[in-house]
Amino acid sequence: MSHQEGLPGLDPEPAGAGPGADAPEREGADLAARPLADRMRPRTLDEFIGQDHILGEGRSLREGIRAGRPHSMILWGPPGTGKTTLARLVAEAAEARFLTLSAVMAGVKDIRAAMEEATRVRAAGGRTLLFVDEVHRFNKAQQDAFLPWVEDGTVIFIGATTENPSFELNNALLSRARVYVLRALDEVAIEGIVRQALAEPERGYGGRVRLTDDALRLVVRAADGDARRALTTLEIAADLAESDTVDEAAIREAVAGGTRRFDKGGDAFYEQISALHKSVRGSDPDATLYWFCRMLDGGCDPLYIGRRVIRMASEDIGNADPRALQMALDGVEAYERLGSPEGELALAQAVVYMASVPKSNAVYAAFNAAMRDAREQGSQEIPVHLRNAPTRLMKELGYGRAYRYAHDEPDAYAAGENYFPEAMGVRRYYRPPERGLEARIAERLERLHEMDRDAGLKRPD
Repeated sequence: MSHQEGLPGLDPEPAGAGPGADAPEREGADLAARPLADRMRPRTLDEFIGQDHILGEGRSLREGIRAGRPHSMILWGPPGTGKTTLARLVAEAAEARFLTLSAVMAGVKDIRAAMEEATRVRAAGGRTLLFVDEVHRFNKAQQDAFLPWVEDGTVIFIGATTENPSFELNNALLSRARVYVLRALDEVAIEGIVRQALAEPERGYGGRVRLTDDALRLVVRAADGDARRALTTLEIAADLAESDTVDEAAIREAVAGGTRRFDKGGDAFYEQISALHKSVRGSDPDATLYWFCRMLDGGCDPLYIGRRVIRMASEDIGNADPRALQMALDGVEAYERLGSPEGELALAQAVVYMASVPKSNAVYAAFNAAMRDAREQGSQEIPVHLRNAPTRLMKELGYGRAYRYAHDEPDAYAAGENYFPEAMGVRRYYRPPERGLEARIAERLERLHEMDRDAGLKRPD
């Protein structure tokens, strides 16, 4: 029985490793019909390029695979870094049946069907490795459905995800599987994979296709760390080329679009936003401009960046330079008027300015502290002297009677006045630093607080 039979939710792609798999058939007559990226999947650890931090000599995962001692794991990394291939190698080493589920297509019924198949294999003395692609797409109930069979050893579970497992996977599943982080492949690794495909006689081109040096550099750069993308680009360009030599023009035609990885809504998206924000906060206009351009190049909506930039202006610059907020607003408005690409320059002007000026999170910290008190202190009574008295009854109750109108006081400041609810006492949230405009604000507030102390009102230090 092949692994697809009776298992409607399983990935229809045949397995490539393990007892019961139909690898010989795949390596037979239909080899040429398969995409280059599929044909060139590494068959052994020695053919696997990259991920030395987990598969290098002496690393526990490599030694475990070699020894045939597999364990359940989550493989987390960007596309084209070898997650599926690594799962196949684990199954091959463990002499385990390789079953695959696609979380995009499968449901709980499919999971149960797969577990029934694994139970039959176990009863016959065999082992089953269940590979779940895009496991983060399963909901909590679907993820929980694996737990009994993972716990009792019916399956070796390997899940692949491009999203952070800490946020996307249940703790119960995470506690039963080790997480391995796969990294985007560097240019040396991508070049090695491309050269391997050009030279390999059976699965690759066996020297029948050549790349010019410029074409090879462009393939490597366009791959952006994704081996599958590199091999797909090579295959398309080889089909488009008019001779057995593929030049840069053929590669450009094959790429025909964006080459950078920018997974909207995924980890790469939020990590690049984080890098931009931290570069602004760190007062590095050059790194700020790089991440800004990197996001634009990857296809990020400039207005999304603009909204985040407005937030940065308040959170990280605040009153140290209030012009930053206006610059951010102006940048967004300019983009809305001009569109792309002209309006992008106005946003660039805003982020470079923000990265260059003094920083302060004093308002941000004060806001959070005040919000915490507002939530935790309950509905404190408004002091009577701060209440309006538009009616005779309210005046008779003393509303507003003791209120001191600041403009009638020396320096337009009612020294010693308390504006907080009586039960709370005086609080201090805003502590401006000695930077930018806030240095002058701090000086003025200190003078006013000194007047308060002279009038008998002590504020927290």
